[in-house]
Amino acid sequence: MRETLGGILLLLGTVFILLSAIGIFRMPDLYTRMSATTKASTLGIGLVLAGTVLYWFDIAIAARAISIIVFLFLTAPVAAHIIGRAAYYDRVPLWKHTKIDELAEDPENMRSEDK
Repeated sequence: MRETLGGILLLLGTVFILLSAIGIFRMPDLYTRMSATTKASTLGIGLVLAGTVLYWFDIAIAARAISIIVFLFLTAPVAAHIIGRAAYYDRVPLWKHTKIDELAEDPENMRSEDK
């Protein structure tokens, strides 16, 4: 039963990683691509590691996998946020159908050339 559940988690994780890779090609700009990669791939890697823990059922593997999962869930959103802000301040264009630009409305977050 453990092996079956581990295999299902591995398969589900690979599907999320595949969706993340497809999102990189299908999304129109950097900001939406980052959303696809940080959300789907982080969840996919977490599921793959959880499936690995269930399949092997070893305390050493579980400790490593849990620490990797925690590290990814803490660092991936922060890294995407920093990359997104750096791209915005470097004037990477938004998608033409973007409706809300909250950073443009906030006077404290103006781009360096505008100050």
